[in-house]
Amino acid sequence: MDIDKVRNLTDSELLGELVTQRRALYDLRFQLATRQLTDHNQLTQTRRSIARVLTVMTERSLDETMVPRTAPQPKPATRSAAKPAARTSAAKKDGAAKTAAAKTAATKTATRAKTAATAAKGDEK
Repeated sequence: MDIDKVRNLTDSELLGELVTQRRALYDLRFQLATRQLTDHNQLTQTRRSIARVLTVMTERSLDETMVPRTAPQPKPATRSAAKPAARTSAAKKDGAAKTAAAKTAATKTATRAKTAATAAKGDEK
């Protein structure tokens, strides 16, 4: 169905056409599954016809509910305008390496402390 013909339909006719086209698509898919469908272009045509009907329905609903929108107001700044200076990528890499090394050292220290505590408990028994 041509878009001009769809736009000339009333709302109730649009709903009827939508139901009809969806049922036709269902039947075509069933025919495809049972290998009875000979013209595979019907699937594409029916899907596009459904899309045209839905498009016109959406256009009409937008026309009815369309409210003029204003540009969003900018939010007031809550923090001070001065930002800390950004570090260079080399400084970031060095900081990441230092952080990773510090985490590794802390993990080793904690593991040694647990091992020593376990050994001390064994000596007391």
